[in-house]
Amino acid sequence: MMENNYYAQNLNAQKLFKVYETKIPRVKQYLNAEISFVRDNLIGIERVLELGAGYGRIVKELAGNCKSIVGIDISDESVLLGKEYLKDNSNAEIMTMDVHNLTFEEKFDVILCLQNGLSAMKATSPEFIEKILGMVVSGGKVYFSTYSEKFWEYRLMWFKEQAEKKLLGELDLDKTKDGVIICKDGFKAITHTPKDLKMIGSLSGYEYQIQEVDESSVFLIIHKK
Repeated sequence: MMENNYYAQNLNAQKLFKVYETKIPRVKQYLNAEISFVRDNLIGIERVLELGAGYGRIVKELAGNCKSIVGIDISDESVLLGKEYLKDNSNAEIMTMDVHNLTFEEKFDVILCLQNGLSAMKATSPEFIEKILGMVVSGGKVYFSTYSEKFWEYRLMWFKEQAEKKLLGELDLDKTKDGVIICKDGFKAITHTPKDLKMIGSLSGYEYQIQEVDESSVFLIIHKK
């Protein structure tokens, strides 16, 4: 999966860092709301794994609310930046790893795949979801999040801002619609609907819930009971 991966080859390290230096207040609210939602559901004793962690933005925010947290990302450059970014967090770690080839021997209490990570990692097959759930302890949880359709206006603003910063190619406004963002340099980000998330939850075979947060995110939380 490393080959032809936009995040590994283009949108990584300092570029990814600049993505989150947004000047759009509503986007900042969305980013904080996702983290707050997860933080409010931690009690401080969990071993947490974040998939697609970039340079560790979420890892750092949650490190004080769990026993330990590991972030993985496909980009060596992002992980190198992340090691410096997380150097003062003794219970946090970041490493290069392909989400489609996970090699952990230990299991985790919580696994996170946030901020539309299902789109970025192209990871919705029943086999992938089963593999992720196999890495969670009995009684643990997996959190997936995607964008709410109510956030589309602000999402467009955010991606236009990124294009203006030359972090992404120019948006193809003729093709960008119905929850799908396409740039002229080949970048594509889709959105999973609540119906999609419900299907993933049902196929998991476990108890699950779908919850909208802040009118900007839709979470699928699978409980491995």
